[in-house]
Amino acid sequence: MKFWIGIAITLAITLATVAFVNFDYFFFAGYTVLMFVMLATAWNILGGYAGYVNFGTPAFFGLGAYTAAVLYKATAAPLVVQIAAAAVMSGLLGLVAGLLTLRLRGIFFAIATIALVVIVETVFINWRYAGGATGLQLLRPALMWPFESYIKMLFLVMAIMVLASIALARYIERSWFGRGLRALRDSEEAAECSGVPTLRLKVFACTVSGALMGACGAPMPMYLSFIEPASTFNLNYAIGALASPMIGGTAHWLGPVIGALLLSSLQQLVTVTISNEMNVLVVGVLLVVFVVAAPDGILGLFKRFVSRK
Repeated sequence: MKFWIGIAITLAITLATVAFVNFDYFFFAGYTVLMFVMLATAWNILGGYAGYVNFGTPAFFGLGAYTAAVLYKATAAPLVVQIAAAAVMSGLLGLVAGLLTLRLRGIFFAIATIALVVIVETVFINWRYAGGATGLQLLRPALMWPFESYIKMLFLVMAIMVLASIALARYIERSWFGRGLRALRDSEEAAECSGVPTLRLKVFACTVSGALMGACGAPMPMYLSFIEPASTFNLNYAIGALASPMIGGTAHWLGPVIGALLLSSLQQLVTVTISNEMNVLVVGVLLVVFVVAAPDGILGLFKRFVSRK
């Protein structure tokens, strides 16, 4: 009950912010922060709950973005339809990739997910209808009432998707799916001997994780009014999605949210005050600090502090 009250309060604050704040940069930066919260939440379903480190985030995110862009170019579909189509396409990619790669473990699985990014990016580089290597320019449709700014509308859409993805991640964590994923993360052999359908659970986690990443990428073409392979399939998405749960904590749905809010907000601050090139350095320093000093993340530190008290 407290969780849903928190979701309702957060949504009310978001609506009030969209209604009364008129500082466009806040919404541009806020959209990016929310985007990484959703990517981190999606990554954690497979990488945190199941323990399979996935570097393929740009493949799912980029496929979702290109699905939305191509669908809009072909049919002028509304944003809701673009998001749904992106989730379906990226979910199918997650299903196929899971069936092909989830029998691998450790570094071999991680390498396979990097190869997935290269394969999907190559497809779009050579697809002329999607703009090829030079990219695709998009004209935004007319604004819908009651929005006065396009970025405000996208910010609200992303906030709603973030809340939905957090609710889904929490449900999975507390369901028998989550218990099974945690069992195979601790010991896959022991889980199989106990009757846990490990392959089925891993494929399920990969499919749901991919679908959420694809949905997250769908508004990106409208956010930028442009899409091209080099930036859409950038490995920085993989780094941010992986680093945020590690900083916040991978064992709980709240960990990726805390980590992404901290890391992405700090990156936006560094971009404004110093330079954009310092972002990767910020991620690297924070990762080293937390891996050495707090391997269980911020939530792990908090639990240790409470237990000592």
